[in-house]
Amino acid sequence: EAILFSESLSRFLIEVRPADMPQLDQILADVPHNCIGVIGGSALRITNATGATVIDVPVHELETAWRGHLPINSESAAVNLTADYKQWTPAHRSPLTDYAPPSLQKQPRVLILHANGTNRDHDAVLAVQMAGGTPEVVHINQLLAGERRLLDYGMLVVPGGFSYGDDLRAGVLWSVDRQYRLNEQMQAFAENGRPILGICNGFQVLVKANLLPGNLASRSVTLTYNASGHFECRWVTLQPNTASPSIFTQGLTNPILCPVAHGEGRLAVQDETTLAELQANNLIPLQYAASDNQSEEYTAVPYPANPNGSIADIAALCNAAGNVMGLMPHPENHIFPWQHPRHHRGERGMSGLPLFVNGVKNA
Repeated sequence: EAILFSESLSRFLIEVRPADMPQLDQILADVPHNCIGVIGGSALRITNATGATVIDVPVHELETAWRGHLPINSESAAVNLTADYKQWTPAHRSPLTDYAPPSLQKQPRVLILHANGTNRDHDAVLAVQMAGGTPEVVHINQLLAGERRLLDYGMLVVPGGFSYGDDLRAGVLWSVDRQYRLNEQMQAFAENGRPILGICNGFQVLVKANLLPGNLASRSVTLTYNASGHFECRWVTLQPNTASPSIFTQGLTNPILCPVAHGEGRLAVQDETTLAELQANNLIPLQYAASDNQSEEYTAVPYPANPNGSIADIAALCNAAGNVMGLMPHPENHIFPWQHPRHHRGERGMSGLPLFVNGVKNA
């Protein structure tokens, strides 16, 4: 075991189907190798060369250890993640299929807004290309200098990242730049019905600049520090609201799987009246959901399925017209099947892409 698990170069773990073992043995005929175990659904068992079991650990214990044991607060310290393991395990599986870009009569120009510190521009470019649009990354200074005109584009994406280093909290400085130097262009763009999608830091920008939710009183909604008190990076399940006016979620009924990566993603409202108005007008197009929830009635989702403690499990907001939407998760990071960590287990892939397809289609 010491030789097998020693920390040294040129050691690999290879997973193959039992039927492929003879071929693998031939390929590795001149390389020292050994079968250390068989993968099952309930436990990880590793044996040595004599067949004796070296490790036998239930998968849910490994999952719990991987997720960590940091409680959100004193009330959640007793949460039994082991007992609720299946609740956090995505179960949306379907055969993998080849992707064909949507057939659109036009390929609208899509502006990917860049500011110092944003780091998801290229991911957004790929998503827009996959959706059938023509993306262009434009620095905010180019708009301010008049080198580019926002109204020359059919759609706007404000991507995630750490704009201006997140000084003065996430998205604040970027929203100040947008609000006081680009306000007229942005308002005209939104009022013209053109799609605007803000992701993570971009969502924070749209909220702090009062572009979302749009029809409520200023500062009635905000995005603040995660309830856990630390940065959250994990995969989540999002449930679309079929009654929402958001053009980005139109026709979507299946859960959307994508990652989150933020420290300030908890959506908070000024009062219960604000929340009631958001719900009554269906301005919540996406909510965090437990992956195995089959109930049609809403039930509160605990951590970590709701990774930041957002009220009413809100993952996204839209305006009343439906053309402006912001969300904390990163759908641009699940536009290829292989991006999901359970891709080789038959996990349904690319579920973040339809949001971009809908946006481009309406550009």
